[in-house]
Amino acid sequence: MERRQIGLYLLAIVGGAILGWSFPAAAGPLEHAINPVIGLLLFATFLGIPFAAIGQAVRDVRFMTTVLVLNFVLVPLVAFGLSRFVADNSALLVGVLLVLLTPCIDYVIVFSGLAGGSSERLLAAAPLLMLIQMLLLPLYLLIFVGPELVSAIETGPFLEALIGLIIIPLTLAALTQCWSKKRAAGRTVMAVMEAMMVPLMMASLAVVIGSQIHGVGQEITALLAVVPLYVAFLVVMVPIGMASARVARLDRASTTAVVFSGATRNSLVVLPLALALPAPLSLVPLVVVTQTMVELLGMVVYVKVIPRLVTPQSVLQD
Repeated sequence: MERRQIGLYLLAIVGGAILGWSFPAAAGPLEHAINPVIGLLLFATFLGIPFAAIGQAVRDVRFMTTVLVLNFVLVPLVAFGLSRFVADNSALLVGVLLVLLTPCIDYVIVFSGLAGGSSERLLAAAPLLMLIQMLLLPLYLLIFVGPELVSAIETGPFLEALIGLIIIPLTLAALTQCWSKKRAAGRTVMAVMEAMMVPLMMASLAVVIGSQIHGVGQEITALLAVVPLYVAFLVVMVPIGMASARVARLDRASTTAVVFSGATRNSLVVLPLALALPAPLSLVPLVVVTQTMVELLGMVVYVKVIPRLVTPQSVLQD
């Protein structure tokens, strides 16, 4: 399954789309399944984080600084520029910013690894990336969207997502790792969850697409406006990521990881936030799901193209 991840993920998307389109009544149950499935996926992802080595990872100053500056300084500038093309539509504006301002912490590790990137560094950076984006997202929305629109967005769903999707799975993963060092049962849980990574990612993609595809079809005209923006983001983030890594004098594997971190977004995690928005912003979840579909197709291209761009000659190391 690991060797065929990309094909399996595309299969999950197609299967979810067929199910959701053929049986519109399934959208409700599938939507209720999003949080539990994503919670399990993140728990499995966090289990792979070497918590004992996080201190060492944080001390990897050049890599961590590059990833943080890229995702929380450069990407917001790109996202703001692209969002100006839909600034006259509140739902499209909020949806584009919501998803582009949040760096991915789950399948970025998979795709980066397939392209030869440093997956262990991205794993170690995942908790910090997640916590920082949840803290900065409301601030960025306030600056880019304005206080009037932001005031209509309740903070409750953000806190629920932070606690339910991040803090609890992260804590359970850390406890499970400690348990695995003392008990065979803990090691068994670790092994089972590792084997479930690909199925859980497939399930997440299937329930997300299945729950939203009918709405995407109904709003296709409006959603077509954001597709070029998402494609442009994927294209622009390649040279920006490579330049950032070059300034930091990172090696080839770290450069690849930086490029993928800057390009992939946290659509699966922010979707529950989008679903909790008030009625005037009911289109936002579909804007987020549209980014998921564009990005996954883009990742298929990235896995093939990035290793050809990030060559030993293209990186500047000490």
